[in-house]
Amino acid sequence: YSSFAVIMIRSNANPPMDQNSPDNVFSLLSYLNREQYGSRPLFYGQYYNSPLDRNEPYVHDKNEWRLKDGKYVMTQERQKPNYDDDFSTIFPRMWSNDERHTEAYKEWGKVSGSRRTYRNAQGETEVIMKPTFGENLRFFFNYQVNFMYLRYFMWNFAGRQNDIQGHGNPLDGNWISGIKFLDEMRLGNQDDLPSKYADNPGRNTYYMLPLLLGLIGIFFQNKTKHGKRDLWVVTLLFFVTGIAIVIYLNQTPFQPRERDYAFAGSYYAFAIWIGMGVAGIHHLLKKYIPSNASAVTSTLVTLLAVPVLMAAQNWDDHDRSHRRTATDFGYNYLTSVESNGIIFTNGDNDTFPLWYNQEVEEVGLDKRVCNLSYFQTDWYVRQMQQKAYDSEPLPISFEFPQYVQGTRDIIYIMEDPRMSGRSIELGRAIDFVKDDDPRTKIARANNASYIPSRSLFMVIDKEAVIEHGVVAPEDYEQIVDTMFIELTGNFITKDQLMLLDMLYHNNWERAIYFAISVGSEKYLSLDKYFRLEGLSYRIVPIRSTPTGMNRGFVHTEKMYNNLMHNFRWGNADKPGVYLDENNRRMLTNVRNNFHRLAEALIAEGKSDSAIQVLDRCMELIPKTQVPYDYFSVLIAGSYIKAGANDKATELINEISEEFSHELSYYLAFDNRYFVSIESEIRSNLFFLNELVNMTQQLNDEELFIKTSTHFEEHYSNFISHMN
Repeated sequence: YSSFAVIMIRSNANPPMDQNSPDNVFSLLSYLNREQYGSRPLFYGQYYNSPLDRNEPYVHDKNEWRLKDGKYVMTQERQKPNYDDDFSTIFPRMWSNDERHTEAYKEWGKVSGSRRTYRNAQGETEVIMKPTFGENLRFFFNYQVNFMYLRYFMWNFAGRQNDIQGHGNPLDGNWISGIKFLDEMRLGNQDDLPSKYADNPGRNTYYMLPLLLGLIGIFFQNKTKHGKRDLWVVTLLFFVTGIAIVIYLNQTPFQPRERDYAFAGSYYAFAIWIGMGVAGIHHLLKKYIPSNASAVTSTLVTLLAVPVLMAAQNWDDHDRSHRRTATDFGYNYLTSVESNGIIFTNGDNDTFPLWYNQEVEEVGLDKRVCNLSYFQTDWYVRQMQQKAYDSEPLPISFEFPQYVQGTRDIIYIMEDPRMSGRSIELGRAIDFVKDDDPRTKIARANNASYIPSRSLFMVIDKEAVIEHGVVAPEDYEQIVDTMFIELTGNFITKDQLMLLDMLYHNNWERAIYFAISVGSEKYLSLDKYFRLEGLSYRIVPIRSTPTGMNRGFVHTEKMYNNLMHNFRWGNADKPGVYLDENNRRMLTNVRNNFHRLAEALIAEGKSDSAIQVLDRCMELIPKTQVPYDYFSVLIAGSYIKAGANDKATELINEISEEFSHELSYYLAFDNRYFVSIESEIRSNLFFLNELVNMTQQLNDEELFIKTSTHFEEHYSNFISHMN
């Protein structure tokens, strides 16, 4: 256990990256207990719709302690929900009240529920459909055991459909064997698969040979001297590192990624039985042939049937050689940011590569990466107020006691009737939240802070904007006098409060960006002041109107230089370089960025440059690496607008063939799968219809007839399914 001392030693050295800041015993305990990930009930607890106990809705959980001036002081008493025992259960599996999880619980558990009445704190009677214990177990076996463990087990010893994350539909992430009739019973027709599935590197078929060899090993071990004892040992290892982990994790639906790595120990245990299976085959063969011949035969047969077969199937989707997308995209994000700038990220995939580039490659050391997920914690806000590498502290005016855990974690939005719907100046709103006067708090909500209006404004210091070169001289007339921020929902979180504080106190001195991967729920309606410059949006005092999924406007000069000259692409276009689902998803965003740049260039009358951009996109992100998608359709439309009709015709022809092939595959499924794949069908029909409209612009009658025929046939088939 002395190795844990390294955690505290490193944290006390205040390195630029110090997650959870475990520099004292209490923060270390929180770090080791993984408290940031929350808790879940295991042996007794609530269902997803269990009400709180009306007499005691919250009970003591633990005390929060902090190190202050060399002494530990208690900062708050943490409470936890106390659910009504009448609506709780032993072995709760369906426990999360997240709306997405709730709907999935009902689907996987086939929940009807039993009608129960509940009298709330106000004395009102409510009717709650409490899930039955049988439905609770059905979810456990259908989802947690079968889908989240046995599916992964079969990936390793039977075969895998593809590397696309699955959520229960027949298209993505299921196990397969390569034995046609077995696969078709579960997953429909396996003939004539569309290329996005047939050519997926994650499609691996082992014909159940590793599974069969392992089962032979179990049977053989049970028959050997002392075998039953040894079998129990391996079985215990198999259970504890498999099903026991399933029970302990108590996973909710819609996990952010496939979780097969959590059960690697049980796969190793089964691999012991695979090894025993070789001995079992040798033991069987030597009854009929000489022992030496039996040993050689069993070794060669099993070597070819299992490890050689698995290596041949798995090599292409396990070989990461020559793939530098993670490091290069981290470099690209940092390159999108001006010197001394700040970029907001939100997840692991758009944060860690940037940290790597700074820590190891020493790229962009004067730029500050700020992860909004961590920005909701006091330890991370405090780190952002410190210098890191060559980057100055972030312009945050709050002091540690004003944002310590339990203080201003949530800022409510309460419309003050005296405001009569008027906007509040941003600086005044921040000062109001920062004020400790009881009159600025909500007494009935434990004196929580609030903002008295959901409409905020910030007067623009145009001299500061011009002085710091935020906009080019030709755009000076577009600088707005006032930026307006409309808050939605009932509250904002600590990270959003700090963002607003930075925006106000920065006064355009440092460039502030959002990575393109940050979700729109984090924008605080600032997206109308976004300028796209590469892989990030810069906040500028120029208003634009978001259209569809697109935010802000394009700075064509900066973005052209970045996409065409400055960025690195990690060998994404090289044949044989494996791009997993995360890489492919990122490259679809890049496709959209190329398209947006081309559209902006066309609007400026620079069609030749637009065609160069589109050509570079097609070269960089070929269909063989990333299947055609909606952004490919948009690129075809941009070719038409730029006057490159021949290139548009060729692309439309290819895309329509691909989408038509996919629709034929989808519409061949029987009705039991139809609901789970309906969204894919509707999307492809929409894409095909867009292509039909484009062929009319090209005045290509042959292509128009071909594309419209594809659409009409599949649409008619879809309507028949719906009826």
